[in-house]
Amino acid sequence: EARRDHAHKEVASLDAAISALRPLAGVAAPVAAVHAPVVAVAHAAVKTAGKKRTMPASAIAKIRAAQKARWAKIRAQKSAPKPRAKAKVKAAPAKPAAKKRTAISAEGIARIRAAQQARWAKVRADKAQVAQATEPAQLA
Repeated sequence: EARRDHAHKEVASLDAAISALRPLAGVAAPVAAVHAPVVAVAHAAVKTAGKKRTMPASAIAKIRAAQKARWAKIRAQKSAPKPRAKAKVKAAPAKPAAKKRTAISAEGIARIRAAQQARWAKVRADKAQVAQATEPAQLA
């Protein structure tokens, strides 16, 4: 159904394009004369595209046998004892201690607060200057 809808949309867009180009070419043939063959081709394409592809039973059996062999091989590898070389066992390295967050002192916070207030005061002052500079020009 999705392919059929897509084909119908394509046909409609092609019809629109043809009808837009028809006056430029000086052709006065109706769209219906062109539309019928295009629709027939679109329907034929949709019918053939919707067929389900099948696989012979022998091919399915081969695929099934190959997959079973793959899984058997994996299971055999998992169940087989792994040869282990004797090596010195090192203790896992201890995690480095998380860095302790440094707290800002009350004086540091006060300095940051004062700097921010000064920045915003400057921004407001600049804004006021711009407003005063443009205000007399607006009145004139």
